[in-house]
Amino acid sequence: MPVRLPIPELLMFLSAYDKPVIALALALRKKVLTAAPVATETIYDAYNAVAIGYSFTGRLKEGFCHIAVYPKHVNLGFNWGTELPDPHNLLEGAGKRTRHVTLHNLSDVKDPRLGPLLRVAIQNGHILALSANVPVIPPQSIVKAIYARRRRPAHI
Repeated sequence: MPVRLPIPELLMFLSAYDKPVIALALALRKKVLTAAPVATETIYDAYNAVAIGYSFTGRLKEGFCHIAVYPKHVNLGFNWGTELPDPHNLLEGAGKRTRHVTLHNLSDVKDPRLGPLLRVAIQNGHILALSANVPVIPPQSIVKAIYARRRRPAHI
């Protein structure tokens, strides 16, 4: 099953970044959607990053992972990262719940240690969706917010 194409708005938001960062973000997006093809992606053109959240309900509350695009790197975040098994100590962060892995180049996306983290996060996402008592929605890409002020590259 081919991965759905990024919507034009996402490509526009990413156009503010250098080409290697764009390629990294799109490769990571492909990895997430290959592992979870029926996930909905919720896109935020936010203050300090372009962020893409993934869930099966379209709600942040049931999100299982997210991608955050910064000028020099991309993070693969796990909304319930503190609950993930992490035998290789890949997860960074000190929050109560969220953890992330920082990726700097395309070879990082191919790191085999990411797969198990992503698979468990997706399983947790299915459990969250079932327990939320809200309908699972068809896979889609939704732009949720476009922030007027940004502390990152300006759009071209």
